[in-house]
Amino acid sequence: MKISNLTLSKRSALFFATVVVASSAALASGSHSGGHDESPIGKPGVLAKVNRTITVDMADNMRYTPSDIKVKKGETIRFVVKNSGQVPHELSMGTQEELMAHLEEMKKFPGMEHDEPSKLTLAPGKQGEIIWQFTKAGPVNFACLMPSHYEAGMKGQVLVGTK
Repeated sequence: MKISNLTLSKRSALFFATVVVASSAALASGSHSGGHDESPIGKPGVLAKVNRTITVDMADNMRYTPSDIKVKKGETIRFVVKNSGQVPHELSMGTQEELMAHLEEMKKFPGMEHDEPSKLTLAPGKQGEIIWQFTKAGPVNFACLMPSHYEAGMKGQVLVGTK
């Protein structure tokens, strides 16, 4: 009887693991309604179509300057991002839900490398850029998700207006 219960438990565990892996793969594929590169916050921009450049400074006081940015729907912005601090910082754009999920991942893997076009990690004294087209009106959040930086207030918002 114990052997049969153990076998049943192993089968149940294997089935559960298979379902979780299959579900994760399906969710990871994302939505195809807006194209492969578009997300709820827009899509990677093209340098030749940049409407304007906005410089954003990241500092060790755990603030972005500016932290509130206004753009128009459809605009392509070149963000020149500078780390004027003495520690690494990042600028990650996303919905609040995406940022919170990424924050949890960063807690598990603090040295995580980013290669998404809406995220940029910079060493102290370095500069980089994000070119982004804002295709939908509404707020787009950004934050530094390095351990304890978000909690210290390192966050901001791009408000995408219709005019």
